[in-house]
Amino acid sequence: MSTNPVPLVVDQLIDDRRTRIIVCCGSGGVGKTTIAAAVGLRAAERGRHVVVLTVDPARRLAQSMGLTSLDNTPRPVTGVRTSGTQPSGSMHAMMLDMKRTFDEIVESHADPDRAAQILANPFYQSLSSSFAGTQEYMAMEKLGQLRRADEWDLIVVDTPPSRSALDFLDAPQRLSRFLDGRLLRLLVAPAKFGGRTGLKVLNASFGMVTGVVTKIIGSQLLRDVQTFVLAMDTMFGGFRERAEYTYRLLRAPGTAFLVIAAPEPDALREASYFVERLERDGMPLAGLILNRVHRSPAARLSAARSLAAAETLQGLRDSESSAVGIAALRLHAERMRQAESERRLARRFTAAHPLVPVAQVPAQPDDVHDLHGLRVIGAAFEAD
Repeated sequence: MSTNPVPLVVDQLIDDRRTRIIVCCGSGGVGKTTIAAAVGLRAAERGRHVVVLTVDPARRLAQSMGLTSLDNTPRPVTGVRTSGTQPSGSMHAMMLDMKRTFDEIVESHADPDRAAQILANPFYQSLSSSFAGTQEYMAMEKLGQLRRADEWDLIVVDTPPSRSALDFLDAPQRLSRFLDGRLLRLLVAPAKFGGRTGLKVLNASFGMVTGVVTKIIGSQLLRDVQTFVLAMDTMFGGFRERAEYTYRLLRAPGTAFLVIAAPEPDALREASYFVERLERDGMPLAGLILNRVHRSPAARLSAARSLAAAETLQGLRDSESSAVGIAALRLHAERMRQAESERRLARRFTAAHPLVPVAQVPAQPDDVHDLHGLRVIGAAFEAD
């Protein structure tokens, strides 16, 4: 079986006007945020109107695009340029504020008095800030909002650096099921039935469950939950509706997933997991971007011969130039070994996933912190 990967030409993906959403996913520390920003800038400079949504709390996206900060509102990026042969494009960027996004849902789907009651509820404040899956749910909620607004013809999503693809793909459904689930309905039933009078309507087993729950979570928290559920009662169906809408959006034509990885064992294992999960769920996988790849030096001197030459010079020890030469030969050998190790890892991934297109982005000498650096990365997106 051939271990030569199918080439992924990112330029073809972003030039295709049918592509409306690109989701960049992968584990932490592989340069996913930088790749997402580079994809957005490349698309804008090729004539697309782009918004980049980052969920990564590292805030590196703002720095790389010359912005002092990002918030929950798309901000224009200045310095986007297009050639004379390309239509004029534009780029905006934003960072997800999950609590603010949750607040926006409440404010847009409840009357002012009920919205104020919900926003002030202690249980809601905890849920909207720290409940497991809230960040991923709100990222998908914001994606749905951006898509419905139809102000941009391409949305690039930089997903949370999750260790598990399951977190990203399942969180919207998990949170919506929780908000519309039996547990909350069970907890709120006494309040709906009118306190003690209502409890008489319920059977004895329900009373026992309520008593146990009260002992575990406390009567005040139970009251906060009941108040929260009663206030949001008319909105619960909407959470599931929006989660299902966004899930359909992710699977629809016009969406493309890019898995980002570094040529390292752990990162490529995580990338394999993402690829397999996306394929199993029928998500439109465009391919893998292998970031920070080290190329072999142009010289034909092998690592072994380079080290042998260094040993020979080491035995001379008669000049400063010998010391410089020894250091250069050993550095060359290290670069050759690293490049060969990365090639073996890439071949292993391709052997396991022969149909997944792969693009490689060379390692940069410095951290990317401006538009020029993003353009250098974007140059790797064109066809060879």
